[in-house]
Amino acid sequence: MTDDVAAVADLSRDFFAHHVAPTAEQSVRDGRPDRELYRRAGEMGLLCMSIPEEYGGGGGTFAHEAAMLTEQTRAGDSSLHLGVHSIIVPHYILAYGSEEQKTRYLPKFASGEWISAIAMTEPGAGSDLQAMTTKAVPHGDGYLLTGTKCFISNGLNADVVVGAAKTDPDARGAGISLFIVDVTERADESLPDGFSRGAALKKIGQKGQDTAELYFEDFFVPASAVLGELNSGFKQLKTQLATERVILGVAAVAAMERAVALTAEYTKQRVIFNAPLIAMQNTRFELAECATVARVARTFIDSCIEQLIRGELDATTAAMAKYWLSDQQCAVIDRCLQLFGGYGYSLEYPIAQMYADARIQKIYAGANEVMKELIARTL
Repeated sequence: MTDDVAAVADLSRDFFAHHVAPTAEQSVRDGRPDRELYRRAGEMGLLCMSIPEEYGGGGGTFAHEAAMLTEQTRAGDSSLHLGVHSIIVPHYILAYGSEEQKTRYLPKFASGEWISAIAMTEPGAGSDLQAMTTKAVPHGDGYLLTGTKCFISNGLNADVVVGAAKTDPDARGAGISLFIVDVTERADESLPDGFSRGAALKKIGQKGQDTAELYFEDFFVPASAVLGELNSGFKQLKTQLATERVILGVAAVAAMERAVALTAEYTKQRVIFNAPLIAMQNTRFELAECATVARVARTFIDSCIEQLIRGELDATTAAMAKYWLSDQQCAVIDRCLQLFGGYGYSLEYPIAQMYADARIQKIYAGANEVMKELIARTL
């Protein structure tokens, strides 16, 4: 936590408190956040902070991104999927894109003018990405994309989607390619031919985040839309997923720390049997155990962040972080909610919303069962 990273944390805290929090209820009603929040984040320099300045980014490291994500979690916001828009998608383009692709897309992501998404998951291909059926068939000087993508974060607001498709249907993983797909609405508010979006999914939690299905039907993309080399998509996905899993770990740790802090404060105020709830030994022991788990988790994720910055984070450690930290997040929040009693089941109390929002962490970016299998293969 250097001075400049601390400054990002302070700026992020202000952004979420004064710009995002007041829009929370509206985001839930709309099933998506206001696009202008991305522009405001861009104006404040909070987008693409680990992207080089020459492409409009902040020229920082993942530490700056982690500070922002931590403050977002502490503020209780789950509507803006900044991990996808500001970190994951930009780094795919930075790592594999042509100079033309970098200069076209990255500055507009950094400004918040364009919102990005990544489309991997399909109805029959979640953790098993090699089973995807979306195809890209050569057509003229480009390709025709056909297929359905589901559970896409930023799906309704996205202007640009990094989409995965089979360019060699018989080759499983070796036949997957990534495409940068422009799906920006036209001036007349119509969508490009061959592309449509489903409605926002009705979810247990993260109700203000626009998770949706995307449909491609002979949607034309030029050859210049291919990201990196043809048929290298699966390798690209496996490489970049390590960062995505650390992002989820950062959010998991911040959520645990917030849950412990909220619960400690509540139990000091709640009176039961003529004494504060925290005076009861069970309460004290529960909080002591949860606080210890959160401290161990913080140490683990900080180590992962340091390795990621140095370029030394391996896929196994990233899988360990994703599985264990999200498991602990759900467990700690559940234990904390119990100490709130009936109030913990009411959405008027933040712990209830945290409980609902946490559950997806064990599923997306690779289900935890898959993470354990990846770890076991290295033993």
